[in-house]
Amino acid sequence: MEVLVLEIEDPGCFWVTMKGCGPYVVDEIEYKNLNAEMNQFYDKSYKDVDEVKPLTVKEGQICVVFSDELKCWCRAVIKSIMYCTDHYQTECFLVDYAKYIFVKSKDIRVALEAFMQIPYRAKKCRLYRTKPVTLRIDFCEDTAKIVPAKRWDSAATQYFQNLLKGTTQMKAKLCAVEDNTFDVFLYVTIKDEKVCVNDDLVSKNFARFEEAKENAGSSADDQENQTSLNVKCLPVKMVNSALAFRPVLFQEKVSTSLETGLAVSSSFFEETCQRSRTDLNESTASIVKAIPGLPFKENMAVHADGLQQFLNSDPLKIHIIEDDQQSVESPSEERNFVFLSNKIEPSSILETAPLFDGLKKELTRKKFLGPNFTESYCWPPVARGCDVVAISYEGNDPFLYIPPVLTFLQSGSCYQALPNRNGPLALILCPGWKKAQLVFELLKTYERCSRQLHPMLIILGQNKEETRSLNIRGCEVIVTTPYSLLRLFEHHNLLFCRLCHLVLDEIEVLLSDATEQVFTILDCYKKAIITEEWEYSLHQIIAVGTCWNKYIAHLIKEFMKDPYIVITAVEEASIYGNVQQVVQPCTDSDRIAVLLKILDFTDNNLQKVLVFTDSENEAEMVHKALKSNSIFSLKIHKESEFDFKYILNQWTKKYSSGTHIVLVLTDDCMQSLGITDATCVIHYSLPAPRIFGQRLRSMSDNFSNVIEDSSVDQEYRKARSVILLTENSAYHAPGILRYLQHGEAEIPSELHDFTAKMLEAEENKKCSRPLCAYLKTFGFCKNRTACPDRHQINLQIDMPQNIPDKVTQMPACVTILPLHIVNATNYFGRIVDKQKDQYTTLAEEMNEYFKKPSNKTSVKSVEKLAVYGLCEKTLFHRVQVVEISPKEEENLFFMVKIKYIDEGRTSQVQSYQLLHLPARFQCLPPQAVEFVVCRVKPIDNEIEWNPKVTHYIQHKIKGKLHEAKIVHTLGNTAWVDPMVRVTRLSDLKVSVNEYNVRSEILSTGLGTDNPEHITQLQKLCGHVKVLDHAKNLEPLGKMEDTAGPKNVSNPQNTSIQESSTENCNSSKITLRSHPCDGVAQTKEAEDSTLHQHKCFYPEIKWFQNEESVTVKVKIASIADHKCEFSKEKVVFSACSGDKIYLADMELYQYILPEKSTCVIKDKEAIIVLMKEKKGAWCKLLKNKNPQVSFDFEHWEDFEDKSPFRVGTKKLHCAAAVTEELVDSSEDSGTESDE
Repeated sequence: MEVLVLEIEDPGCFWVTMKGCGPYVVDEIEYKNLNAEMNQFYDKSYKDVDEVKPLTVKEGQICVVFSDELKCWCRAVIKSIMYCTDHYQTECFLVDYAKYIFVKSKDIRVALEAFMQIPYRAKKCRLYRTKPVTLRIDFCEDTAKIVPAKRWDSAATQYFQNLLKGTTQMKAKLCAVEDNTFDVFLYVTIKDEKVCVNDDLVSKNFARFEEAKENAGSSADDQENQTSLNVKCLPVKMVNSALAFRPVLFQEKVSTSLETGLAVSSSFFEETCQRSRTDLNESTASIVKAIPGLPFKENMAVHADGLQQFLNSDPLKIHIIEDDQQSVESPSEERNFVFLSNKIEPSSILETAPLFDGLKKELTRKKFLGPNFTESYCWPPVARGCDVVAISYEGNDPFLYIPPVLTFLQSGSCYQALPNRNGPLALILCPGWKKAQLVFELLKTYERCSRQLHPMLIILGQNKEETRSLNIRGCEVIVTTPYSLLRLFEHHNLLFCRLCHLVLDEIEVLLSDATEQVFTILDCYKKAIITEEWEYSLHQIIAVGTCWNKYIAHLIKEFMKDPYIVITAVEEASIYGNVQQVVQPCTDSDRIAVLLKILDFTDNNLQKVLVFTDSENEAEMVHKALKSNSIFSLKIHKESEFDFKYILNQWTKKYSSGTHIVLVLTDDCMQSLGITDATCVIHYSLPAPRIFGQRLRSMSDNFSNVIEDSSVDQEYRKARSVILLTENSAYHAPGILRYLQHGEAEIPSELHDFTAKMLEAEENKKCSRPLCAYLKTFGFCKNRTACPDRHQINLQIDMPQNIPDKVTQMPACVTILPLHIVNATNYFGRIVDKQKDQYTTLAEEMNEYFKKPSNKTSVKSVEKLAVYGLCEKTLFHRVQVVEISPKEEENLFFMVKIKYIDEGRTSQVQSYQLLHLPARFQCLPPQAVEFVVCRVKPIDNEIEWNPKVTHYIQHKIKGKLHEAKIVHTLGNTAWVDPMVRVTRLSDLKVSVNEYNVRSEILSTGLGTDNPEHITQLQKLCGHVKVLDHAKNLEPLGKMEDTAGPKNVSNPQNTSIQESSTENCNSSKITLRSHPCDGVAQTKEAEDSTLHQHKCFYPEIKWFQNEESVTVKVKIASIADHKCEFSKEKVVFSACSGDKIYLADMELYQYILPEKSTCVIKDKEAIIVLMKEKKGAWCKLLKNKNPQVSFDFEHWEDFEDKSPFRVGTKKLHCAAAVTEELVDSSEDSGTESDE
């Protein structure tokens, strides 16, 4: 990154400011705005100086001071204090300018939190592993030699300063960060010559390179890739040089395989940067599926990473697999595979890649080790402006398209025919804001070496004013999500008028989570390119992903023109190639019989069958069984007497039509045989996950190009894969099920049973894990199989902790103090007892105790999970040690990870900072409680809160008392609804509701309603409580106060309630004796106290047609009602006279909530439920209820409207009626009003 030097002490200590974009870089405009805001604030506060002046000052304190030299207010750290007769002076370090100044006490101000949000502008740096030396003269031996020194020589410092003064450009490569100091390689350009300052100082004998300890966890390849000049071994804390210029989110931790000693990355971004090239050789030939009619061609390619563990892993994650075996026959040594719809000449080296020279230089400078195998096939067609679909294990890596798209955008002549209007040339659609942020950072990084494209990251919520005011003038590249783009399109209808490149990133996720939105965008794009102005203009669609999706075929046929399809994942190529997947359930003892039955078929075509076994003994047994049943078969395994040449000769012979040839083999023979023309693969034994795709590869010659030849009958499939599923296959069942569902294959019920048992067993293994954060925050987890945390209740862990007993009786109204904000809806803090708060008393006693210097005793021996004291500024906290690094314990002072047990946050501190804490201060249990705000979630199916919302909520609520109602508790977590900031005017006995946190989140436009949140948690607990809005069933003037037990005995309390119970943006005034009663006015009117009343289940009759179910709820004189729809249930409540009716109906099948309606007529409520799937229901509810019965008056009506034959239709109706008659004959115990 480009840097500007602010101050130099020596090569081991200098300050810089960073330019451009990066993990530690803030735009200069933000610093200018901050400076203006500070000047405006502190200049205007001269009348109230005492309010912004610090009460005390001490060394290390952060403050704001006035600089006479700069004529402005600056952020600073106090370094020393000098006392004078009538005042004192402080030496301060200006953290944004790297200057030391002396300031009088009158010019010091308190640093507001709002002014400390962005990082310091001045970054302290030192040359990475470049240490000082000095000349040591030995007069006795009359010798002189250069030896290590503790301080930098003045000559070295002077040379370093002169070198930096004479430079025209300066850049730094970040290698490590330690104690807020950046370790860098510094590069300067002097007279058009680039010089590495670290190396230059060493070569001039001003410095030496510090030897690094050998890192046993890194492979030889990684060490070669990461070694710079004069460094002979990999540093212990080395940051990949290629990653230094990428966003910090790319720099994920590298895990280490203890068995192989190879660094294995869990991130596809790091995998992209760390991949190494090998020489082209004959053993790395790749198999290419060319266009129909052309012969197959073997292409020389780079050795690829191992197969994706698709069977037992999240298909969206990339896994690098290393096998212990290194023999030629090892199935882990898989050659690269690619399936192409059109012939592509790959660009396997960067020098010949179709990229412009500036980008090649930038990639080379940043040690980009590519292109990888998939990129070598993707870049050429993308750079030519062709439509491309790429499916790969690295399919979620933006580098598949960013370099060639940037190259194309450099050619201005391609866009001359476009209309002269505002609008982007390229549009990149990402599945969520987080991926969009990563793509945008990459664009900003590599845009510097190209012409100015002015890329924009656009993430829009439901705030229409923000969308309307957004200015995209001059922007040529937009990175966004489908939902945000459609909101933008509503107010900028010329958005597609200049669009040439449409990129769909992670296409399988886009088409799964936002199918309708993506195809709406594609339709708009298609309409735009039909206009006359587009006749000779470029239009290109690029879709990249990790999995084939059924909608991709529609995308190709309807919106692409002769696309290049590149698939380097064998499993996905088999799905695209229309390979028939068959699962044959059987017992382990019956496998031979089932295999013989499968092979007993007649076909006019030549059939070549591979039977895969997992051992030599099994292969011998199967071969003998086939031979005894007169089936011609071959066998091959390591111990067999036949050699590979003989088997291949037999396999490749020319056979007549109708001949069946069967080869029984083990997996370790696949690579040596190299078979690709099999018509059927039978998995006699299920393989390890990484081997499954290699087995399918044996049929790659028979993969169909279904897009190229649309006349191919889907029922006729050249290739078939048969899986023998036995009782011993439970381990593989979840992976097989996911793969078959992904390929839309027919799935037997036995596989569902196996999977359910396996998933249950896997979930039971997680019993000691914490409860899933997504489950707590939103009530659901999108990917339970991949999630490492628990999704069921563990009574030992989930018993209420740190929560007073009186609070656990929900709903309970409490005062809470949020201290640590995790995200927009998750906070850690304390429950405050306003009458007698034990923690306040404890804190006062601790501060009083530690005032005596003799009591501040540092801990000599730090123990894990022990509780200690810690001084932070002027306050003392109770902390618990949660982690001690084994390597650190050997040092005198070392870092430990601690948790503030009364606040919930974690941090790292030096061991000597921990203080001995007397036992009397440890008696009070930890006070930190996790709070979750209910019934709100991110918009657009996101699973993480946008940082904008989190920052907004943090600024608004942190450290402020709020009133909240706890509606559910588990373990140390309390779910609150509502959570309101209440200000009390004690003299007037008036409470003012400043805001409702949930309403504030919704007001940002980035949050939406989540009505099923608590219901899902209560289902998980096994005691579902239908909390209906009972207070909405009563007139506002008759609302009972249920905020707390104290208020029940206070009948004179009255309230002034606005018509909207949710909108708390405008202040509401309540005449209450307890501040929590004010909370009741905002949300308690929505919450239910229905369980306190006696509820009746109404009489219900129902009938149906093919598309809907009509439910009649018989209640006379309905005064007020409420009907809530969800996918699997309907909750109807109403009042009639002095009775309250409640019908909680868990439906037999799923419905469409958004299309279902409820209408009130004379003596009944009519609920029309739209079925999710057409067809007849055999009953209305999952569970029997005597109050529910079939409506026989509409029997004929259903018959007349049914599209089915009379006989079939009557059968469905009879089933429904029979079920209802059985239901009505049993008493369920539900109360009736009769």
